Amino acid sequence: MKDWLSITRGDAPLLLSMPHSGTDLRGLEPRLVSPWLARKDADWWIPQLYAFGESLGATIVRTTVSRTVIDVNRDPSGQSLYPGQATTGLCPDTTFDGEPLYRHGEAPSRAEAAARRAEYFDPYHTALRTECARLLAAHPRIVVYDCH
Repeated sequence: MKDWLSITRGDAPLLLSMPHSGTDLRGLEPRLVSPWLARKDADWWIPQLYAFGESLGATIVRTTVSRTVIDVNRDPSGQSLYPGQATTGLCPDTTFDGEPLYRHGEAPSRAEAAARRAEYFDPYHTALRTECARLLAAHPRIVVYDCH
């Protein structure tokens, strides 16, 4: 099990995904303008808000990694989920308000973004697929709820 990936298995036909509740910057602090800005866009209270899910028998998949490190809820191709609205990429270099996250010259390169995708994004989505398959083996239909 990855130290940044939490999976609570339930038996109900419900999977709760918490892609933005993490605040762990994975050692990036020296490269960042501000650790606060790097955590600003977190969904701070989502684990507490959806804590009742466990009592319902829901499966909960969550990351503790900050979306500044990798946003596991983005299209890795870079296509916007919200055309015409403020958005961020797979490895954001600004907040939703357009504030720079990294010091000059410290933003992740394409190679670093690819490495982060392999280390965090891909395992998160593998966990989601695995848990969906497990639940679908027991239920004709399931609900996957993206908690924001």
